[in-house]
Order: sequence, then C-alpha cells, then structure tokens
Amino acid sequence: MSTMVQIVIKPHQQEDQALLLKLGLQKARLKPGDIIDWRIRKKSLDARNTSIKLNIQLEFWTVGEKREPIAAWQPKAIDPNNRIAIIGAGPAGLYAALRALEAGLTPVIYERGKDVRARRRDLAAINKEHVVNPESNYCFGEGGAGTYSDGKLYTRSKKRGNVLKALEWLVYFGAPEAILVDAHPHIGTNKLPNIIIAMRTAIIEAGGEVHFNAKLTDVKIENNAISGIQINGAAWEKYTSVVLATGHSARDVFYLLHQRGVKMTAKPFALGVRVEHTQKLINEIQYHSDVDNPYLPPASYSLVEQIDGLGVYSFCMCPGGIIAPCATEQEEVVTNGWSPSKRNNPYANSGIVVSVSPEDLPNYKKDDPFVCLYFQKKVEHDCWVAAGRTQKVPAQRMIDFVEGKVSKDFPKTSYQPGLTAVNLSEVLPDIIASRLKKAFQKFGRKMKGYYTNDAVIHAPESRTSSPVSIPRHPETLEHSEIRGLYPCGEGAGYAGGIISAAIDGINCVDAIALKLASSSETLILKE
Repeated sequence: MSTMVQIVIKPHQQEDQALLLKLGLQKARLKPGDIIDWRIRKKSLDARNTSIKLNIQLEFWTVGEKREPIAAWQPKAIDPNNRIAIIGAGPAGLYAALRALEAGLTPVIYERGKDVRARRRDLAAINKEHVVNPESNYCFGEGGAGTYSDGKLYTRSKKRGNVLKALEWLVYFGAPEAILVDAHPHIGTNKLPNIIIAMRTAIIEAGGEVHFNAKLTDVKIENNAISGIQINGAAWEKYTSVVLATGHSARDVFYLLHQRGVKMTAKPFALGVRVEHTQKLINEIQYHSDVDNPYLPPASYSLVEQIDGLGVYSFCMCPGGIIAPCATEQEEVVTNGWSPSKRNNPYANSGIVVSVSPEDLPNYKKDDPFVCLYFQKKVEHDCWVAAGRTQKVPAQRMIDFVEGKVSKDFPKTSYQPGLTAVNLSEVLPDIIASRLKKAFQKFGRKMKGYYTNDAVIHAPESRTSSPVSIPRHPETLEHSEIRGLYPCGEGAGYAGGIISAAIDGINCVDAIALKLASSSETLILKE
C-alpha cells in the first residue's frame, strides 16, 4: 500500500520537483532511500485568502511495494450471440460499449446524430444562420452534450463507481495525464473530438458496432420485458438488453416510452440564466492582488444562496469561456457554456440557476411525468419569441435586470448569434426572475465587484439536467417494471456530467454481465 501526504506550497513552486519531493518526504517522515517511486496525486488551489496557496497531495511507494500501472482498457474476445443495444453515443453510451467489450459482450451503439466531426457544420449553422438541426446540435451527436460544451470532468459522485478508472480510460484514449491530478479536471472542446474518435475506433476494432443517424423510433415490450427496438422506423431488431443512454434532451424518447407504458416520473431540476463577466474582473475578485501571477489559472467561482425557500446557485462555470446556442428544436432558445483547453477566452460565464421541484410549479399534477419538462419547454419557447424568433438570446445587463430597465446597449459578448435587449422579468417566470434578482445582489456581497452592470445576463440556462426520471431497480439497474431495459446516465436521472454518466454506463453493463453470468460462466469482469 502506498503512502499519501499533503503539502502546501506557493503557486510558483509547483514546477520545482526537488522541493516537492523534499517537503513530501519530510511530511511522510521518510528518507530518499526509503522510496522506489513517487508522484503528484492531486492538486488544488486555495485562493480564499490574499496569500494564495496550492495544496499538493503526494503518493510514495516504499521499498517492497509495487506501483500499479494506469488501468488500461482491456477488451476480450466477444460473443456475437450476446448483443446489447446502446441508445446514444454520449459518455454513458461510449463507456457502456467499452465496458461491454471488456466483458466479452457485443455492443451496438445507435446514435441519432452525426459523428463528432460532421457535427461541426450543424453547430456553425446554429451560430451563423440560426438554423437548428433537431438531430445534430450541441446536445445530439457523437460524444453527447459534453463534447462541444466544455468537457468538464469534475464530479462529486464518488460513491457511484470508480472515478479514477473513468479518468484513466480518457488518458488511455488520448487525454492529458493532468486530468488525473487536477482537483477540477478539464479537457476542453478543442481536444475532446480526437479522444471520442479514438474510443469509437477502438470499439469497432474490438468487434462492436457504431451507427450514426440512427434514431430510436419505437420499443417492443412483451411480458414486461424488452424484446426489440426500431431504428428510423425500419424493421424490428431483436434485443433483450437495451441501455438507454439518450442524454437529458431527448424529449421525443421520453414521449415514446410514456406511450409504450414505461413508467417515469417528474424530476427536480434547475433553470435560470447564463451570466457573462470579463475574465479579468473575475481574476481580480478571486485572486486579490495576485492577478498577474502567471502560475495561476483563469479564476472560477462557486456561489449558492437560499432565496425564498429555493436554492439559487452557479452551474457549469466556464473561466476563459464562451456561451453557445444549445437548442434542439427550431422554436426555442437555450444557452450553455464551454471553454477551450487553455481557457484563454477574455470572458468568464456561468449558469445561475434556481432549483425547481415539480411541486413548485403552477400546473403540478402528481401523476404527470412531464410537468417539469413542459415548464422547461415553455421558457425556452418564450425566450425564442422574445429574441425575435431567432437564435439570438433575450439579454439584459445585471443591474438593469434587478431594477427592471431594458438595457440600452451591451458590451461585447462571446455568444455568436447575438443579443436582443428585453426586460427579462417579463419573459422568465416569476418563480425564477424574482429569486435571481435577490441572488445577484447577495452574490455581489460575497464577491465584491460581481454585481455590476458590465455583466450581461443571457436567457435561458435550462438544460442543467433531465426534467424526468426513469425509475430502475437499485441492484439490477433494470427498469423498475420492465426487464432488460436499463435507464442510464443523465437522461434517466442517474448522472450529472461526463464522468458520472460514464460511470453509470459502466455500472449498467456490469449489471447486464452479472445477469448473463447467472446462466453462463464465460463472462468475467475485472475491476
């Protein structure tokens, strides 16, 4: 077993390997001759005080101990008779396929969108021509929503599975090893496509299948068990194991499942706006007098308040980032944020959202699984109308919003389709707008300078998570009433980001493998 210690240094000392080793050995009460290897295990910045510090966790292997190599992905010879359908090629779907190949199963991915490269033309069309392709956009397509909206890898879901394994697989397929060390790892939209392509190539070479422009259009359920699926309205394909990894925006799939009698429930989610400041201002606020320190990354922030009984908090904060149009239908406006790997854009943006439960909504009905979805959909449509029925967003300067004034002009924005000046209090529901107004003023007291009219509010930030949940058995991970159907990832309500979705994909396939292993001893999974 290795030895872990934590040391505290100044940011400029982080590249001094000799100093790190010396301090670590002192902390561990070891001598140089006692160890055979060492590494930085975790790195996190502490900027709470004017004296900024870097917390470094070091790992030592002493004489007689063995340092295990990075857990590489290891496919097995597959059984062509054990085919599992995976609906969606986001992180949950890709990791489910990779794990299936480790178990000797044959994964068949059906992705409604295009491959990761072809998606780019459709993203350009949204930005430049305001045209939304409902099958290929920031949410739909190979790699899922995370590919072209940041690639943040931070998760609090430590109990759901092996976070380190999920990160190590990314490194195996081309991600920088820094993601294994950083407390808030991030890859960047510019680097993720090549990693996704490497995963797809490996899946196909190992015997799996990946189909694009392949949309789930029906499911066949017999005797409370899945028996087949229909893709693009074509002939039925027989499957007894289906991993449903559609992501949080596949509304048509939710409607389809509901029509086929698949139980689902309304789920609490969050909705609000995306706020953009200059990165220079956020650096000044967060780093105090150390704003020009070249060893400090672009600053981020995390904010939360309870306002009139509901939580208001920052979501998906993007330092050095860009606000992107993420609608999945033509008559709606949706925003999200992302950052390139260097996080070197001059703007910082973050979702500021209000937690909403089904019971909080005016049209709440106990047995209506779509009450939150309909609320989400109406806000997005109302914002589209307010912005002139284009992919421009309704916008307002921050203080103007709080004071109810339509902004006369705007500073530059990273949002390419453009802005339309409106009074957002007349566009957003009062349950959202009233709490945001109070929250911005409180956030300004926490972060001196945050509450400024130089900050611009872009509406709405509405795809924080799925507004529905598809219930499943906690042990088998099958749907609570339908055998062989495995609700998975963000779309089903069991993940909240790339890594937690990836872990859930692994967990669902492990459950399938265990079920199959009850009648066959050929399926063996290793941690």
